[in-house]
Amino acid sequence: MFDIDHPEITALVEAALAEDIGAGDITTELTVPASARATGAFHAKEPLVVAGVELLHTIYSLRGPVDSLEIVAPSGTQVAAGACLARVAGPARTLLSCERVSLNFMQRLSGVATMARRFANEVAGTGCKILDTRKTTPGFRRLEKMAAAAGGATNHRHGLFDAILIKNNHIAAAGSVTAALAAVHGQPLPAEIEVRTLDELDEALTAGATRLLLDNLTPDEARQWIARIAGRASVELSGGITLDTVRAYAEAGADFVSSGAITHSARAMDIHFRLSLAEPLPSGQPR
Repeated sequence: MFDIDHPEITALVEAALAEDIGAGDITTELTVPASARATGAFHAKEPLVVAGVELLHTIYSLRGPVDSLEIVAPSGTQVAAGACLARVAGPARTLLSCERVSLNFMQRLSGVATMARRFANEVAGTGCKILDTRKTTPGFRRLEKMAAAAGGATNHRHGLFDAILIKNNHIAAAGSVTAALAAVHGQPLPAEIEVRTLDELDEALTAGATRLLLDNLTPDEARQWIARIAGRASVELSGGITLDTVRAYAEAGADFVSSGAITHSARAMDIHFRLSLAEPLPSGQPR
């Protein structure tokens, strides 16, 4: 589920470690003997959906090696407060220097996965799929989309390059709904168009649109518009849809509901790391 070997991911982890450790972990190097060995465990302090725990392999490989690493709860796992997510053993200095970066990735990505799971649970049984968006943290899109998928969302386009989504500003620049659709006709990429009025809706259907984005409608308006579409195109709803309202939109007949909140409003989940020395150090152990 997590492609931890992708070059973008490795580069991001390297940058995070360099940002935090810089020229060296001064506190750890002064207080912890180089020979000290330790074990550590990551635990959830609240219920959450795990995401990003596999990145520990990359983090420790870049600073390690460590003696052992066990992923107890893989990405996508729903866990209760107190659950162990991973265990690691190795040089105490390595475990301490990697602690904050490890937690930053896991807390952020588990927040995204947990938010995605909440949205997915709300529409369970309706046949509607939850989509993520491009409203992601710069540089973290690949990871945040993997986290959204781990939580049960369906990934929408990754960027501007892998799908066609004609928004209102594209329509304005092209001149009309019909002109915009004609310009993308025959392209191998999937195409979707946003319509804002019933006239635009009818124009898009007449021009052969097969996927429509309806934005900022109420659930009742969405139901009426979807009835008018009558199965001639698939429908995505978006715009201000929350956990409290998403089921009403799904029950209006939407094939998809997209929410930027999955990534832009997910809070970091509470995860902690506890370290123990593998064996007591002799008194006066040189550092």
